[in-house]
Amino acid sequence: MNIPENLKYTKDHEWVLINGSEATIGITEFAQKELGDVVFIEVETEGETLDKEEAFGTIEAVKTVSDLFMPLGGEVIAFNEELESTPETINKDPYSDGWIVKIKIANSEELDELLSADQYKELLEA
Repeated sequence: MNIPENLKYTKDHEWVLINGSEATIGITEFAQKELGDVVFIEVETEGETLDKEEAFGTIEAVKTVSDLFMPLGGEVIAFNEELESTPETINKDPYSDGWIVKIKIANSEELDELLSADQYKELLEA
């Protein structure tokens, strides 16, 4: 299982790439495998400021539809529009081209609550 060391993680199987006051968010390799083939992504929160753990969109796979939750509070500043026509990118490349949203971080103290790669590995092994 690929768990990049440069990312932070949530217990909801989302990854976070921190770049100054911005964060890029996607779902982990584990999450996309559990979902199966991703067929649709819906994010209608671009431009909105959301709290941590608030739903920012949904991801639909052949088997199920799941909410996507904010790992950090902040303003949704970008949505990966490529996913509208090629949602399967999340299955093929969840950590790069399969990113879902970018946010402007509202409270940097929330970063301390994210999991390191090692902590996320422990979560999966539990």
